[in-house]
Amino acid sequence: MSAQSYLTTIETKTGLTPRQLVANAAEAGFSGPDVAVAPCAAWFKETYGLGHGHAMTMAQVVKQLDRIDLRNEGITEPPTGSIGRLWLDGKDTCPS
Repeated sequence: MSAQSYLTTIETKTGLTPRQLVANAAEAGFSGPDVAVAPCAAWFKETYGLGHGHAMTMAQVVKQLDRIDLRNEGITEPPTGSIGRLWLDGKDTCPS
């Protein structure tokens, strides 16, 4: 499952876009490239009931925003229609 697919699942579960979740994490004290991923992931698990993989994905998004590469370097190409970065503004507005 790709990081973008994880974000779609997270949005469906929480009712919030990834960008809204990043903002909520910032209000809770988690933001920027220096964020500690493990405590941030634990916060997502506790606050939103996310499983480990989904919480870790969100923690990485908090740390790196949309800069997570959508492809597995040397293994796959970016998905068709990919903008090369994660889409954080909701599944309904994601370019296809």
